[in-house]
Formats: sequence, C-alpha cells, structure tokens
Amino acid sequence: MTILNEAYGLSNGVDIPKLGLGTWFIDDDKAADAVEAAIEIGYRNIDTAQAYGNERGVGEGVRNCGVAREGLFVSTKLAAEIKDHNQAVAAIDGSLDKLGIDYIDLMLIHSPQPWGDFRGGDYAEGNRQAWRALENAYTAGKLRSIGVSNFEQHDLDNILGACTIAPQVNQLLVHAGNTPTELIAYCAANNILVEAYSPIAHGEILKNPDVQAMADRYKVSVPQLCIRYTLQLGTVALPKTANPDHMRSNAQLDFEITDDDMDILRNMQARDYGDHSVFPVYSGK
Repeated sequence: MTILNEAYGLSNGVDIPKLGLGTWFIDDDKAADAVEAAIEIGYRNIDTAQAYGNERGVGEGVRNCGVAREGLFVSTKLAAEIKDHNQAVAAIDGSLDKLGIDYIDLMLIHSPQPWGDFRGGDYAEGNRQAWRALENAYTAGKLRSIGVSNFEQHDLDNILGACTIAPQVNQLLVHAGNTPTELIAYCAANNILVEAYSPIAHGEILKNPDVQAMADRYKVSVPQLCIRYTLQLGTVALPKTANPDHMRSNAQLDFEITDDDMDILRNMQARDYGDHSVFPVYSGK
C-alpha cells in the first residue's frame, strides 16, 4: 500500500497525502473508531466538515490514535451557509474546539452558495468575507493551508481577484463519469490542487457494467480502479468508508491505468446517483 506514503506539495510548501479518508455519513459516535482504524492501517489524511456533524468524533480519533499530531493531515470545512466574516471567525474557532486540536491542516469554504441555494444566487461578497477570515486564521497559525470546495471558475476568480493568500485546494466531485477537465486544468494553472470527493460516485458506479469490465481486466475492484483513476488525474482521492476492510482495499493501488483507458474513463458520462440525487452536490444543477 505504497500510496499511503505518497504526498502532493501544496503551493505553500505543505505536503498533503495523496489518499485520504472521507467521513461524510459517518455518525459522530462512530467517527473516532473509523479514524483510529484508518490511521492504524496507514492513512494520514482525514477529511471532515462542520456540515457532517462529526468533528468531535473525528478529533477524538485523531487525539487517541497513537500517531503524533504532526504526522497527520486533518481537514475540515466552513459551513456553506456562512457568508459573513465574523460568523466565519467564530466557526473556525468552533471547529478547533470541537476537534480538540491546536491547528487544522486544511480548512475549506464548503460551497460558494448555501446548500439551500446551491448554484443559485450571488454570494461573491460573502465568499470574500469568509475567505478573509480563513486568511487571518492561516496567518495566525490556526490553519496550515486554506482552500475551497465546489467552486467553479467564476467562484475561484472572485477569490483570486481579491485575496492576499490564494486558495491552495479546491475539493470537487470528481469520478469516472464526472470529470470536470477544464476546471481541473484551470485549478492546475493557478497552483490549486484538486481533491476528488466521492471518487466512487457515492457507490453508484459499482453498478456500471463498463467500469466493472475494465476493472476485471486489471484484476482489481471497481473502487480500486476508480480511486486509481482520480490519483492519475493528479488529484487527492477521498473515498469515504467506516469499514476497515474497505479502507485496506481502497489503498491497494499498485497498478497503473493505461493512457487509452484513462481517456475512456475521462470521457465517460455517468451522473446517476440514485437516491443520493437529493443532495445538492449530486443534483445536476
């Protein structure tokens, strides 16, 4: 599982492990066990968010895992509804308190719009205010790196045109069947590393016969193929699971997808998320 020892360098020189553990849908009372299991397996990158409601549990797992704090990379996200500087300042301190740690390795604005108006109205000024709070916390040493999530090019331009510190990360929905190639390239051109959440399409891609056939050719599972795909795009992969067996399997990625197969996966269109389409990020807006 050599991938667990590999990292990307962010634009500010901070290293971020290439493979992380996503914790969306892991209940707060189960999060500590999931985090401790992942760290025991070798994961060092743990991703949570205020919206997940499990920062307390994630922090407990980080504190009790037996690995020195500086050996871990912990991310969280500012709630999408916060588009005000003072509220953002309070929320950043709130995350530090809930996690029970002295600093956060990466903090993101979770969405350019509140979830109730995802891809809707204009929140440009609110995002600039929230970003200023992240910049100040970064300068104060509370955050080691800062970024955004679900930001499209115009959302990034709004921050880039007004910031003192440019975003170092943009966390996006990226998976075989949904590859925002132009946005990934734009981020790369601006030294913004992309993190891929839901690299297994929230599980729906397990039903795709074409992806299954390709995985069979490589003698790997569909999740392994899909995670490897996002890594070969140059993104951080953040598969979510609380199952230690899946954590181990997801890290067994010592194979390489050919250029031709990468093109097939990159051009695939598969955005049916089943029952999960009710969530804004899967809604197709």
